[in-house]
Amino acid sequence: MEMDIRGILETIPHRYPFLLIDRVEEIERKQRIVALKNVTMNEPFFPGHFPGTPVMPGVLIIEAMAQAGALLVLNEVPDRKDKLVYFAGINKARFRRAVVPGDQLRLILDVIHLRPTSARMKARAEVDGELAAEGEILSVMQDRK
Repeated sequence: MEMDIRGILETIPHRYPFLLIDRVEEIERKQRIVALKNVTMNEPFFPGHFPGTPVMPGVLIIEAMAQAGALLVLNEVPDRKDKLVYFAGINKARFRRAVVPGDQLRLILDVIHLRPTSARMKARAEVDGELAAEGEILSVMQDRK
């Protein structure tokens, strides 16, 4: 199953400038998601990180992985408009290469544990097949209040 930007906006509450997913290439229910983030020079963080040498902050790569995980989890929830998925933690985070304007991040998350209100997923971010970042994403789902 694929998902375009309209489907993404219907599923998670993130919006510009904090929406970090542009398209979903694949969702395997309760198992795996592959999503894309197109990194452009127009990103609001580049003027300050770093002037003259733009590099996507590692924490935003992790956030992009977490947003992809939220899409996977919320895809299973019929009342998703009444839920929020919170990023609860990252384990074993490693950054392997810089992500720069013009790159396309391919975010690949595989479920380790999935419960009704929490999830743990192995996450990878790749650029042109090369590992850029990895870690284990932890998330919790709660009612929106």
